[in-house]
Amino acid sequence: MNLSFFDQFSSPYLLGIPLILISMTFPALLLPSLDNRWITNRLSTLQLWLINLITKQLMTPLNKKGHKWALILTSLMVFLLMINLLGLLPYTFTPTTQLSMNLALAFPLWLATLLTGLRNQPSASLGHLLPEGTPTLLIPALIMIETTSLLIRPLALGVRLTANLTAGHLLIQLISTATVTLYSTMPAVSLLALLVLLLLTILEVAVAMIQAYVFVLLLSLYLQENIQ
Repeated sequence: MNLSFFDQFSSPYLLGIPLILISMTFPALLLPSLDNRWITNRLSTLQLWLINLITKQLMTPLNKKGHKWALILTSLMVFLLMINLLGLLPYTFTPTTQLSMNLALAFPLWLATLLTGLRNQPSASLGHLLPEGTPTLLIPALIMIETTSLLIRPLALGVRLTANLTAGHLLIQLISTATVTLYSTMPAVSLLALLVLLLLTILEVAVAMIQAYVFVLLLSLYLQENIQ
């Protein structure tokens, strides 16, 4: 039973083809068609409004130097948002429930923000490890604590995204299994479980969007620390 619950975190296959590859072609339908006009229909207008909203939210905590990162942060936000939402479709799985993938996204970007600070303003970047006015006796311990907290940032980013999405999918799996199992013996309880399942699905859609936003927002805050 435990294995069946975690089978959802591996991509199902049809005729030897991973179904996640098919589902990842769906966003291609959202790409605007070639035309002489910038905005061709309501879908293009909605896409443009959404990208402008995402970019504005991500660039708000950054100064002008950080605006150079607008393209990569906005692209990462759209990428994570699409993957998280596609994982809620039947017969697919969410790649961002894999810690290896999340760390592969978090570590290089975190390292890029850190190296940017060390290259442009090394004194200020290293100064974050030791707050001003620290007592002399606490300096070695505080430096070790701050260094540890700095180094675990990419791990925290990856684990946060993985844990939240994995927990949501497991809850959906458990409640849907209970709904089907109890339908023949206790229909009333099964209908109640179905209602809970619908509410949980709506909540999971919100979690998928929020976690994508939090992942990129934290990266932008790390960037802001190193470009002040």
